[in-house]
Amino acid sequence: MAGIIPHEVDPILLEVVRNKLDGIANEMELTLVRSAFSVIVKEALDASASLFTIEGEPLAQSVAIPAHLSMLVPMVRSILRDHPPETMKEGDAYLMNDPYDGASHLPDVAVVMPVFVDGRPIALSAALTHHQDIGGMTPASVPTNATEIFQEGIRIPPLRLRRDGKFDETLIALLKQNVRLPEVFMGDLNAQIACCSIGARRLKELAGTYGGNMLRSLFAELLDRSERMVRNAIRGLPDGTYDYEIKMDNDGVELDRRLTIKVAVTIAGDEMTFDFTGTSDQARGPINAVPAGAYGAGSFSVKAITDHSIPNNGGCFRPLNFVLPEGSLVNPREPAPVSCRSVTLKAICGCVLGALRKAAPDRVPADASGELMLVHFGGRDEAGKPYITSQLLAGGSGASRQRDGVDVIETDVTNCMNVPAEALEMSGPLRVHSLKLRTDSGGAGAHRGGLGCEQRIEILGSDATMTYRGDRHFWVSPGHDGGQSGAPAVGWIDRASGAREEIPSKLVTRLQRGDVVTICTAGGAGFGDPRQRDRNAVAEDIANGKIGAEAAAAAYGFSAGRNG
Repeated sequence: MAGIIPHEVDPILLEVVRNKLDGIANEMELTLVRSAFSVIVKEALDASASLFTIEGEPLAQSVAIPAHLSMLVPMVRSILRDHPPETMKEGDAYLMNDPYDGASHLPDVAVVMPVFVDGRPIALSAALTHHQDIGGMTPASVPTNATEIFQEGIRIPPLRLRRDGKFDETLIALLKQNVRLPEVFMGDLNAQIACCSIGARRLKELAGTYGGNMLRSLFAELLDRSERMVRNAIRGLPDGTYDYEIKMDNDGVELDRRLTIKVAVTIAGDEMTFDFTGTSDQARGPINAVPAGAYGAGSFSVKAITDHSIPNNGGCFRPLNFVLPEGSLVNPREPAPVSCRSVTLKAICGCVLGALRKAAPDRVPADASGELMLVHFGGRDEAGKPYITSQLLAGGSGASRQRDGVDVIETDVTNCMNVPAEALEMSGPLRVHSLKLRTDSGGAGAHRGGLGCEQRIEILGSDATMTYRGDRHFWVSPGHDGGQSGAPAVGWIDRASGAREEIPSKLVTRLQRGDVVTICTAGGAGFGDPRQRDRNAVAEDIANGKIGAEAAAAAYGFSAGRNG
């Protein structure tokens, strides 16, 4: 950081400030989710908060969504490019969501606020929120059948939202006019402002204790220290190139075309390079992921297999290099659609972890389910009031050499929650019939993969639009070291007429009163030979309904009469 005089840093002071920064980021996150209006934020927790240096490097991150936290980096840089610190004033705030200028997809809107101490900005307070709706061709703005970004909602370049504490009312009016639920949109946007304000207030209090110059010096040392720690951890891994690939069902438009994410991870000394050469060309449908997604997957994966005590900040990113072929799924050309990029982010992260498993086999489990199942419902209730609501459902995690996978758990770069039945039913004319573990969905192994889940939801209103964004319907998570694959995902609609319609992984359709949607998420992969599984563990799984007797006999050679 230019202009900072280097000096000996007290390690105790450094650790005190580091923990304080982490605490501020987590307080910001709590403020954000507790102030939000939308179900997808206040229940599913699809939002994240961070502090940045004034140069645009992540300084501290909340315990939230890893993908968001890395995606904020290019968004903040774009805002700083168009609004340099020397032009900022106290009380300013900025926002953006354009995927072709640093964002990831249009519902993810970033709000960034400068933090002033002694009349000059020393840091940035930032919040990223998935908004319930941002316009476009379907309610909730994640159309699985979009073929260009202009169908997905309103694009916001890096703009000033507030100047000297006063909102740009023209910009606000424009945004409200282009979304389906303006009150909910503004509620979440104001929650982001509150979140950033808390971050700015707490940093000012910290500067009141240590001074602005001292804080900036500590910021620089924290970043450098994380870089040194990550480089040291990478040195502990064997040099070499390790590859892996993962298939994806389809792009939502060409339903019979399977796609591939491929990566070669090269470890050389204290650096890693992630080369995605060989990945499928960009798709017609909206599963394309702009580079921010690959950055997030790489940085998460390195953190996951190294030292958990390394502080999460921009220093962790410095030893990482990326090769992202232009015109591919991981670096599409504008105006390719990107609204369903989470499907690809899961595949990118699973691919990177699969490659790193070859370098660190004891640190990386078998493949997880590889999906974050997202279904949106939108329409009007009996009073004619518009509604949009969402459900997010996880599959199982992969088993490891030491233990079974976890049932119905978010893994890798996503970290959302499912929406409870009560909240889902309050947010729209829906009835939740059931939510349960999905028997026999975890891959068999010496250690069993985690189970997926099954949920049934009935439409009570006159009609609704449903957007179903899934994956792993046609391509399953392979087992490791003799373990078996997890079960594929599956979904169907039981129409009130009595007809049943299978869901081909991704779908936009109309639903009528009495239609029931069944969602079954995929299971995690097993690890090790199933015949080596402890007999008592098999019996316990049968007793708990996690595996059926037939599956126990087929996969484990288990019979209650002989083994029980």
